[in-house]
Amino acid sequence: MPDLLLELRSEEIPARMQRKAAGDLKKLVTDALVEAGLTYEGARDYWTPRRLALDIRGLTARSADQREEIKGPSTKAPEQAVQGFLRKAGLSSVSEAQVVSDPKKGDFYVAVLSKPGRAAEEIIADVMPGIIRNFPWPKSMRWGAASMPKGARFAGTEGKGSESLRWVRPLQSIVCVFGPEHDETQVIPFEIDGLVAGNVTYGHRFHAPDAITVRRFDDYVRSLEKAKVMLDAERRKDVILHDARDVAFANGLELVEDEGLLEEVSGLVEWPHVLMGEFEQEYLEIPPEIIRLTIKTNQKCFVTRPQGGEGLSNRFILVSNIEAKDGGREIIHGNGKVVRARLSDAKHFWTRDQGDLPDLQDLKPSAEKFGLDLKKPLDQRMAKLDALNVTFHAKLGTQGERVSRIRALAKELAPVIGADAALVDRAVVLAKADLRTEAVGEFPELQGLMGRRYAALQGEHASVAAAIEDHYKPQGPSDRVPDDKVAIAAALAEKLDTLVGFWAIDEKPTGSKDPYALRRAALGVVRILLERNVRLNLLPVLSAAMPRAGGAPVVASMSGEGSERAQALADNSYINETFPVVDPSSDVAADLLSFFHDRLKVYLRDQGARHDIIDAVLTPEADDLLMVARRAEALTAFITSEDGKNLLAGTKRATQLLAAEEKKGTVVADGVSDALLRLDAEKALWSAISAASSEASQAVEREDFRSAMQALSKLRAPVDRFFEDVLVNDEDTAIRANRLALLKAIREATGTVADFSRIAG
Repeated sequence: MPDLLLELRSEEIPARMQRKAAGDLKKLVTDALVEAGLTYEGARDYWTPRRLALDIRGLTARSADQREEIKGPSTKAPEQAVQGFLRKAGLSSVSEAQVVSDPKKGDFYVAVLSKPGRAAEEIIADVMPGIIRNFPWPKSMRWGAASMPKGARFAGTEGKGSESLRWVRPLQSIVCVFGPEHDETQVIPFEIDGLVAGNVTYGHRFHAPDAITVRRFDDYVRSLEKAKVMLDAERRKDVILHDARDVAFANGLELVEDEGLLEEVSGLVEWPHVLMGEFEQEYLEIPPEIIRLTIKTNQKCFVTRPQGGEGLSNRFILVSNIEAKDGGREIIHGNGKVVRARLSDAKHFWTRDQGDLPDLQDLKPSAEKFGLDLKKPLDQRMAKLDALNVTFHAKLGTQGERVSRIRALAKELAPVIGADAALVDRAVVLAKADLRTEAVGEFPELQGLMGRRYAALQGEHASVAAAIEDHYKPQGPSDRVPDDKVAIAAALAEKLDTLVGFWAIDEKPTGSKDPYALRRAALGVVRILLERNVRLNLLPVLSAAMPRAGGAPVVASMSGEGSERAQALADNSYINETFPVVDPSSDVAADLLSFFHDRLKVYLRDQGARHDIIDAVLTPEADDLLMVARRAEALTAFITSEDGKNLLAGTKRATQLLAAEEKKGTVVADGVSDALLRLDAEKALWSAISAASSEASQAVEREDFRSAMQALSKLRAPVDRFFEDVLVNDEDTAIRANRLALLKAIREATGTVADFSRIAG
C-alpha cells in the first residue's frame, strides 16, 4: 500500500509552538483523508525549528465507490413535489428514477445515485490547500508580495490582499510525495500562493544549504541526517541530554536537569552541539534560583553543580545549532558575555533589595496598619506595596486590602490547625512583600521564594520564612504540599480568600476558561486538608470571609461556633475590611462549597476512588472534606469484603422495596413495635439493627469509620435471614407497616455512614 510524505518548510518556528503544530498537522490531514473515504495503517508527525513533517503509512490507493438511495414522493404526488425531488437528486426526469412498491404506502420514486471512488492523489491535492490556509497557529503572519493588499505601494501586480496565505513564519517550500514503499513515487501537485508542492527540500541552513530531492520518508530522513538535520525531536532531546551530562561529568560536575528547558532547546536547533561556558565565581553569591532563572530565561542554557554537592558551579551548558570550526570558542565567548551581563543585573537586584527604600517617612501609615518594622527591608517593601495602592482586582481592592483579608482569615485558621498565631500573622503580613522587590519584578516566577530568602536574611523565624514561599503551594496536582503548620495556615488563608473573593463578585470558572486559576486554588485547598489531615468546616469559614467593597464591618448570619468565629473576625481591631451578611445556606456559599465538592471528586478519583463510593458519602452540606475522604476510604474497604457485598445487596433490596411501597402510599409505621414482631427472623433483625445502629453511631462520633463499618457488617446475616423467612407484605396491615419500618431502620442504620443506594452493584 502506498505511503505519503508531507513537509512544510519555513523560517524558524517558535519552539513553544512546534510540538502542537505537528500534532495539529497530523490530525487535520488524517481526519480529512478518512472523511474523504481513505484509510491508513499509521501516521507519525515530526518537527524541527524549520519544518513540520508527516509520515503516513499504508494509505489506500483510492476511496471506495459509494451508492446512495434518495426516497422520493409517491408516483401520484403533484408535479411540484416530483420536480422538487428531481432537483434534490440531480435527475433530469422521472425516467431516471426507480419506482418501488410498498404494500402500505403504494408506489413511490427512488433515486439511486452511484458515486465512483476517487484516487488518493486527487483527494490529497484537494484537501491540502485548505488545511494549510486554515492552519490553527496561535499567531500567524502574512508574508511576501502575495500578502500585500492590492494597490499597496510595494505590492506589485501579484498582491492578493487579505486572502493571501498566513503562516507562523514565511513558508518556503512544500514536499508532498506519494507512492508505494519500494517502487517509484510521485509528487502530488497542488499550489498555494505561488508555492508549488514538489519533492525538493533543504538541509541545515549553514552546513548543507543545497537542494535535496526525496522520494519517500526513509530516504528523506537519511538525506536530512547527511545534511545535518536531526528530524526526530525526541532524538534531539536525548542527544542534548546525554552530551550535556557527559560534558558536565568530564569537568567534575553534574547537570541540573530541566525538562521544560530541554524541550525548548530541542526546538531551537536542528543539529545540536553541546558546549560549556563559565562565569566569574563572584556571581555565585547570588541565590542559585536567580542564577538558574537568569541563565535559562535569557540564554536558554543549563546550569551545573558540583558532583554530589549543593549549590551551583560557575559553569553552564549551552547548545549550539552549528559545529563551529574553532571548536565553539567564539560561541562560548559570546554567550559568556551575555550571561555575565545578565548576572551582573541580577546581582544588582539582589543587593538593592536588601537595602533601604528612599521614602520611608511616607510609609509610616502602612507600617502602623500592619505592625511593620521599617528598619527591615522586607517590611519596607510590604509597606510600599500597601502605600502604592497596587490593585489586586478592580472589584476586590488593592494588594494591601487583600493582605488584610488574608490576615483576618489566617487568624481564624491558626487555632484550628494548631499553628502559632503570632507566627502565622507575621508570615501572612510579609507573604506578598516580595512583589515590590526588584528580583521578583524581573523574574515573577520567583515570588514567594525570594520572599523566603529576604525573610531569612532579616532574621525572621524559620517557619515564617518557609510560609512566605509555601503559601502559594500547591500550585498543581504534582506540586508539593506545605508541611509546616504556619505555612499550612497561610496557604489555606490565601487560597480561601481568593476563592471567596471571586465568588463574591461572580467571577467563576466557566467551561474551559479559568483566568484566575480558581480550580487550581480549590484543588490546593483540598490537597492541604486531606494530605495534612486538617479538620476544617468550610461553610462557616466561607460565609465569614465573604468580602464586600465599602461600608462598615458586618458579621455573617451564622449560629453556634461559626457565629463566634465570625464575631471575632469582625471585632478584630486591625481589620478595616467589610464582610456582607451571608447566610451559610445562601446560593453563594452553597455554590462555592459545591465547587469544592467537584474538586474533591476529581482528587479522590485520581487517587483511585470509585465515583459511586464518593457519591455515597458526599452530601450537599458536607463541608469537612477530610471526613468525606475518610468515609470513602472506609466504605471502599468494606464493600470489597464478602460481608460488605452481601450487606450492600440486602440494603439495596430493603431500600428498593421500601421506596416502592412508599410510592404506592402504603403505610409505614413511625417506629418498630416489639409487640408486632411475630417471627424469629424479624426479632433477630430488630435486635441486630438496634445494636449495630448504636455501635455505628458511636463510632462515627469518634470518627472511626472502619469500626462503624464493622458494626454494620453484623447486619449481614440477620438481613439475609429476614428476606428468606419473612413476607414483608403481610395481609395484616399493622404487621406490614411494622415490617416496612424494619426496612426503614435498615436504611437509617447504614445511612449513618453512607447512602448505600448510590453504590453500584
